[in-house]
Amino acid sequence: MTNGGQRQGLIVKAQSGFFTVKTETGLVVCQLRGRLKQGRATGDIAALGDRVQISVLADGNGVIEKVEERRRAIVRLDPRPQGVYRQILLANADQAIFVFACANPAPRMRMLDRFLVIAEKQKILPIIIANKIDLVEDARQLFQIYETLGYRVLYASTKTGAGLDELKRQLTGKVSALAGPSGVGKSSLLNAIQPGLGLAVNEISAAMNKGRHTTVTRQMFALDGGGYVADTPGWKSLALWDTEPEEMDAYFPELRNLVPLCQFSDCTHKHEPGCAVRMALKEGKIHPERYHSYLKLRAGQE
Repeated sequence: MTNGGQRQGLIVKAQSGFFTVKTETGLVVCQLRGRLKQGRATGDIAALGDRVQISVLADGNGVIEKVEERRRAIVRLDPRPQGVYRQILLANADQAIFVFACANPAPRMRMLDRFLVIAEKQKILPIIIANKIDLVEDARQLFQIYETLGYRVLYASTKTGAGLDELKRQLTGKVSALAGPSGVGKSSLLNAIQPGLGLAVNEISAAMNKGRHTTVTRQMFALDGGGYVADTPGWKSLALWDTEPEEMDAYFPELRNLVPLCQFSDCTHKHEPGCAVRMALKEGKIHPERYHSYLKLRAGQE
């Protein structure tokens, strides 16, 4: 029996088949309507960040009647005996916020390159946060290469307050996926822009990292000015699973326009004559570290 008819909402929490849906009239804990689960599931039917239509029952709980089409999704493949399952880390994210420290720990640029490739492939706007700028003399020198490629880099420090207002503006009104290595100061940044936010995100993140047998809760946290932020650990293990080696060119902005100029259409950009990519590398138009990241990712290496 329903009470109040159908409502539209946003899934802000997902745990063990229960979905907390934010509607105009408040939060409703829902389960999927049985007919949505018919047939063998090859991926998450509903996920954090999905827009849904629900029916509210007499007891105040709800049933998800329809999942709206996803604009995009951050996907992780989970191999299972019955086949590969598409696990949705976050649906409909507007942007991915990649936090890396300038020092303590030292920035892992190859990991950042991998994150950027995944964002390019999944058509999610990447924003790079260079955190702890108070620990180095010239943070821009470390991250300038990404600015020249057209990526937005915000320089931040919770010690000095630098970049915090800009970060808050960047997050407001959007659904943001948060990622980065441990120890880079994600929680401190979030706490600085909204007291208690970093602590809440960190608790969920810690629970998700405890092990495969732990009940995983995925949750988005509301921002005071509008929008949501969701910690999405696991970017490092996100396989570029359906990416052919030659596709990788398209996900490196500095390479994509050079590839058609190569002498051979199947150029690997490693040793062939007439390679426009290696010529640009020789002329200093491509950063050597980015080139090596490209070769490793193309070869399927970390």
